[in-house]
Amino acid sequence: MSTKKVKQLNPPATIGIIGGGQLGKMLAFEAKRMGFNVIVLDPKPCSSAGQVADEQIVANYNDLPALRELARKSDVITYEFEHIDVELLNVIESDGYSVYPSSETLKRIQNKYTQKSMLKSIGVRVPDFYFVQTFEDLKNTFYRLNQKIILKTCTDGYDGKGNIIISNLCELETAYQKFNGQELMVEEYINFIKEVSIIIAKNEEGVVYYPIAENFHRNSILIKSLIPANVTSEIANSIHLISEKIVEELNDFGVFCIEYFIDSSLNVLVNEIAPRPHNSGHYTIEGCVSSQFEQLIRIVCGMPLGSTQLRMPCAMYNILGSPITSGRYMISGVDSILRIHDCHLHLYGKTESHHLKKIGHITALDLSIEAADNKAEQALNNVEVKAKGKM
Repeated sequence: MSTKKVKQLNPPATIGIIGGGQLGKMLAFEAKRMGFNVIVLDPKPCSSAGQVADEQIVANYNDLPALRELARKSDVITYEFEHIDVELLNVIESDGYSVYPSSETLKRIQNKYTQKSMLKSIGVRVPDFYFVQTFEDLKNTFYRLNQKIILKTCTDGYDGKGNIIISNLCELETAYQKFNGQELMVEEYINFIKEVSIIIAKNEEGVVYYPIAENFHRNSILIKSLIPANVTSEIANSIHLISEKIVEELNDFGVFCIEYFIDSSLNVLVNEIAPRPHNSGHYTIEGCVSSQFEQLIRIVCGMPLGSTQLRMPCAMYNILGSPITSGRYMISGVDSILRIHDCHLHLYGKTESHHLKKIGHITALDLSIEAADNKAEQALNNVEVKAKGKM
């Protein structure tokens, strides 16, 4: 067990966030609400998070002087995505600055092959997986796994990028060449009946779980989440036990999302871990007593854990970019959404859109999941993403 202790920070202490996307924005909102100052590091001027932070350092994530500037100006540092140079993060820690979760945790999770190997070593069930170095390795693994596989880059994959489902021999070489020069792994394709996820938070006091979300994807992009997930108490208990086992193994403090597959035999398999707040946990902003974002602020500032109690059943839908709109955009239908009781609109302030880009989300609450789902779907149908100037 870790003996480290998080220093208690009181407002107006400064929280540094590496990454200026929507997760950073929602994290900054919570920090500002609680009276903290926020500095964001992101290469895009006026990033989503930078729009609400006290300051943005405009620099690349691998810019060590910029990271050191962020560290000097902050009392604690966290991050909103995994694609950060672990060695540079380790340098910051070696300089004496606090980062949560740590660079060691990020190193264990960032590389998917390393992550799966760690999970397997502690007895957590995962899809069968193999490291591949050559095309011959890929072909042999394809046959070993019954001719349906997922080829993945070990790092930098997200939202459908960095992975390809292959079920035909003739697709192998094209897929292999697409990822030429990158570290690759192959996973068994799971014929799952459900995809679910859980947000789990850990500090010195222990762990707390958020309600399990049932997730629906299209082209590997999250379309909607329904909460609570329609799973048996036995499966929920299994997910809780596995999740706690994982965060105890990581032996670190922070907010983690663990994604699961449930197969037709009702086996529970871990898909992936994210060492940060997650898209499938956005419902917690309105749906829970303390959101996943507030929870992370509490943890990095050495405060008590917040309640994860679900207020009401929820449905969360992502607002994705239109296939016919690329570049600057405007959104119509906001007035219709705001007429719907207990339906909440979040727009991320991204300057440009393209097909399937996440530009916002809608969360609806109601007395049943079905009612919340219908309400959120109605709200989403009122949204139209158009090129700016064509309203």
